Amino acid sequence: MEKQDEQNRFVGRGGIKLQAALGALKIDARGLVCADLGSNIGGFVDCLLQNGAAKVYSVDTSYGTLAWKLRKDPRVVVMERTNALHAILPEKVDLVTVDVGWTPQRLILPNAVEMLKPGGQIMTLIKPQYESQEEERVRGVVKPECLAAVLDRVKNELRQIGIGIQDMIQSPILGEGGNKEFLALIKQ
Repeated sequence: MEKQDEQNRFVGRGGIKLQAALGALKIDARGLVCADLGSNIGGFVDCLLQNGAAKVYSVDTSYGTLAWKLRKDPRVVVMERTNALHAILPEKVDLVTVDVGWTPQRLILPNAVEMLKPGGQIMTLIKPQYESQEEERVRGVVKPECLAAVLDRVKNELRQIGIGIQDMIQSPILGEGGNKEFLALIKQ
């Protein structure tokens, strides 16, 4: 029963992933102004709010997908039909969370960095299937023997643009397609 309760704690599976990272990497969201890039239904947004965030900018290209309980929460600023690659927030934030599909980290993270206050942090979900080459995947899943090379490539690409990963954990659950995913902490 406990496992089922954890699965239903957040409006989306992303909340389980982010909760694990906040705990493991000792990130305290209480009182923070945050931005969530790639919100979709809002698993990360829900997690941030349940961890005491003061405000969350919910950025997504979609329209109408954010869960109603989050949409009506006064702490959430809904920014639908907004591409996170080019989004400009009305204020700098303490924490940016990132869960985007089809977009490599080297493309999304520069704008995430621009959103941060001095001393701010980014927690990004690395989805190796979107970072890998076709020959490194079988039916959309990164081959186990290729996973380390894909992650190293992501880290190197980020270093080349001046972004360093401080710490990283493996997500406690697989991505919907069956891929291992990783949450990386980036500090400004």
